[in-house]
Order: sequence, then C-alpha cells, then structure tokens
Amino acid sequence: MNVRRHHISGMAVAAVTALGLGTLSACSTDSAAAGGTEKFDVVASFYPMAFLAERIGGDHVNVTSLTEPGQEPHDLEISARQRAKLEESDAALFLKGLQPSVDEAVGQSGIGTKIDATTLTTLEEHGSEVGGHADGHEDEHAAEDEHGHEETGGKDPHIWLDPVKYAEVAEGVGKAFAKADPDHAADYRKNTADLVAKLGALDTEFKNGLAAAKTKVFITTHAAFGYLAERYGLTEEAISGLDPESEPSAARVKELEKMAKADGVTTVFYETLVSDKTARTVARDANLRTDVLDPVEGITDKSRGTDYFAVQRANLKALQTALGTA
Repeated sequence: MNVRRHHISGMAVAAVTALGLGTLSACSTDSAAAGGTEKFDVVASFYPMAFLAERIGGDHVNVTSLTEPGQEPHDLEISARQRAKLEESDAALFLKGLQPSVDEAVGQSGIGTKIDATTLTTLEEHGSEVGGHADGHEDEHAAEDEHGHEETGGKDPHIWLDPVKYAEVAEGVGKAFAKADPDHAADYRKNTADLVAKLGALDTEFKNGLAAAKTKVFITTHAAFGYLAERYGLTEEAISGLDPESEPSAARVKELEKMAKADGVTTVFYETLVSDKTARTVARDANLRTDVLDPVEGITDKSRGTDYFAVQRANLKALQTALGTA
C-alpha cells in the first residue's frame, strides 16, 4: 500500500481545527489520532469536493476540508498551517478557478495526487449570459477576475449544482482514488457507482419536478445556478454575476423588475452564506417575495438539510414553489 501513515496527536488535531481545517461528519481525523489508523489522507478545497471524497473514500479515507462550514469559499485565504497539511497529505481534491488561494497552494505543493475537478467534466460560460438571457453587465467580468474566475478561462466553476456534471466528477475522483490507493480500488469503484446512481436519481427528481413549471425564469443574487438552469430548461437571471459579492447597477435592477412582470416571476432567491440585503431590495422594489436557493458551498445550521442531497431537494421544492409547479 502506498499510503503514508500519519500519527496526529490530540494537540495537533485541536490546532488543525482551530486553524480552519474543518472535518466532515464521517471523517477520520479523531479516530486516526486515537488509534494510529492508516488512512488515505485527502485534503479537499470546500464542501462539494469534501462530500465526494467522503462518499467515495468511505472508511479508507481521512478527509479534511480547507474551508470551514459557514465560510464563503470564494474568499478563502490559505494559512501556513494549511499549506503544511497539504504537504503531509496523500491527495488534494479541488476545483480550479473557484478559490485562487487553493489553486496556488496545491500548485506549489509536492503532494503526489492532485485532482482538479474541472478536468473531469466540461465547463461552460455563464454569468454574462445565463440560461440564454444576457444580463447586461459589462463590468462583471472585471469583478469576476478579482475573485479568480479567470483561472477557468471565464467559465462557470459551479458544476456541482448540476447532478449530471457532479456525477461525471465523481467518476473521475473514484478512478483517481483507485489509482493512488490500489489496495482499496474495489471499494472506491463500488462507492463511486453507488454515488453516481444516487445522483442519477436526483437528476430524475429535478426533471420530473420541474417539467410542468408555469414560468421558466428565476432570479438569483449570485449566478451560481447556470448549469442547473440549462440542465432543466430554465433561465437564471442573476442580479450579480459569478462573484456573489458584486453590486448590481441601477440599470440592471430596473431591467430585472421589467423582466419579472413580463415573465411572471414571483421570487428573488438569495443564498445562505451571503447577505440577503440586495435580494430584499430588488424584491421590495418589484413587489416580489424572497426565498433561499442554496449553492451548497457549505453546510451550516442555516442550511435546509444536512448534506448535498438534502439541500438539493430543498432547492427543488423552492424552485417548484417559485415556478408554479407546487
């Protein structure tokens, strides 16, 4: 077996936790510390990557997330201790273009297995034209570049919100784990197949649940749902672009108000990790309601579910209500 044995003291575990290396519910940091258990040590960039590692790796992996629950992943800055953790790990799983600090740290590390999720599926451009509607932001791409989206060539990195693309990434991660840790390859293949099947079922739920929508248009504060919209024949109109913190122009707000009336839009969606101030302002001016559409970038006590599948099903229900199918 080519996995290094890591002995972590209780004190080291406490230090790692305090410095932002959050662990998932099924991760094995504590058990490895207590029993000196040999694990395949994976550092994941943020929740969607950590969730894949956890589900595919099962009992054979120790998964550590660089992004704490509740932390906005776009704003993450890697600490020196986190860089050291990368060097000690067997694999890094990340999504290039979403978190520039992670991209730099992984690129500079000597870690043996580097898994970039963007190479496991096809990325597309969203934001300046989301779901087929231009959103009229000449200045948005400059804002996006400040947050590192130029690393994907201006393409949308939010691939995990499309269950089909997320399944493609899962298959690639499973193959990478099997290659890096061949002693457990059979289990990784089985776990990957199970996860892909569940993502396929989720895809069917979205298809069936949104098929009879009275309107196909929805408004969000953050253009994170372009892949989901395209997959299910919807149009996402984003107040801002791919950068969740960028401020919309007055012209954009007026444009959205007119579009909402023309297309029968009822709801402005905001997300859990970013302020809802802009959404509520637009909703008030256009006489619309607000609701949560979660980009599943992290799970907190504010999330409508305890894992990816639960939150995505909550998203489906919210879309059904807003689009007139429920």
